[in-house]
Amino acid sequence: MTALSLPELKGKALLITGASTGIGAALARAFGAQGAMVGVHYNSSADAARAVAEEVVAAGGRAHLVRADAARSGEIARAVEETAAAFGRLDGLINNAGGMVARLPYAEMTDEHYDAVMDLNGRSVLAATRAALPHMKAAGGGFVINTTSIAARNGASGGAGLYGSSKAFVANVTRGMAKEFIPFGIRVNAVAPGVIETPFHERYSTEAQLKAQLATVPQGRLGVAEDCVGAYLFLACASLSGYIIGQTIEVNGGMLMP
Repeated sequence: MTALSLPELKGKALLITGASTGIGAALARAFGAQGAMVGVHYNSSADAARAVAEEVVAAGGRAHLVRADAARSGEIARAVEETAAAFGRLDGLINNAGGMVARLPYAEMTDEHYDAVMDLNGRSVLAATRAALPHMKAAGGGFVINTTSIAARNGASGGAGLYGSSKAFVANVTRGMAKEFIPFGIRVNAVAPGVIETPFHERYSTEAQLKAQLATVPQGRLGVAEDCVGAYLFLACASLSGYIIGQTIEVNGGMLMP
């Protein structure tokens, strides 16, 4: 297969939150291969993040490692500032950090669980984007890509309902931000992965749950992180998606066809 070349991404500076494993790691490697400067954010997976940063550099990009708890507004804002300072600019932000925290039915939900899920998946997007906005304005424009989920549309199941609701929040925030930021040349869109085989599902899903999900995928297989990469690269390139804002691209093997 011929390597994809997107010259407009060369030298672009971006931060990818949640970039140590899974989709975020695949994105970091892909943007690195385009010659971008990639802020590799992580929280607890330091060794994995260092390995990803090394891969970014080996692929021809630059990497800056930054640790922060995405659920804490001050910390994720600091990660944005550190990345912009390291590269001297910031052209893009991919809000990918997130998690289910735990599978908990609505009937058993606590205020503490609500706060943990919404802080990690929702508040982090608001805080990181707010911090990135002045830098992208100074750069004359840029892009924000938020990671939502198929769970934002189908309501989720098996105790993942609040997670799905938090991702629905992100999907609507994406539309609102798109309207608000486009006058500054900042395009905001989202990608909604389906069931992707990453550490996320290793942590939160049983083999039986994944088998049941697989039965609903017309393409006949679960996704892998690399299946998601093309959608993000497409949305990052103004030459390819310059007239697309406020949209969510579904990457799910046909599991959901809205």
